[in-house]
Amino acid sequence: MKFSHLIQINDLLNPLIDPLTREQLWRGLVLRAENPLLFVMALDRFEIVERGENTLMRVLHFGSLQLRDRVSFSPMKQVRYEVDAAGDSPAATLVMSIEEPEPDQLFVRFDYETLRGDETAPVEAFYSSFAKQAYIEADIDTISTIRRLAEEAGALG
Repeated sequence: MKFSHLIQINDLLNPLIDPLTREQLWRGLVLRAENPLLFVMALDRFEIVERGENTLMRVLHFGSLQLRDRVSFSPMKQVRYEVDAAGDSPAATLVMSIEEPEPDQLFVRFDYETLRGDETAPVEAFYSSFAKQAYIEADIDTISTIRRLAEEAGALG
């Protein structure tokens, strides 16, 4: 399954929404990788098992399920997650890219790719529809958490 969607961060025509700077947004996306407990529901615990200049290797614990992933950063632009297959969970990628078509007009594009079976089968079509909606909800929650952290005593600068 391949799936992409866009979330608008700043709406310059809506004074009720406090704008985020690109730096705040970036720090929030990095924080999601470095402390996923703040962002990922049902996550019991995690470990960062390796850290490079622009990479993390992590193990995420969801009950008895352990997922290993690699996170790579393109500073101020993109965070890429590559998740290994485990149990019934297929290998997957998630790429979060900051887009700025005009100055201060920020968006985040979320690109998902999951390596599953035949997506034309009714069960897979149902799964894909459910997964897409869950991804959108999780991504909205991610942006809401970043906004909340930015408001709380300048937690994101």
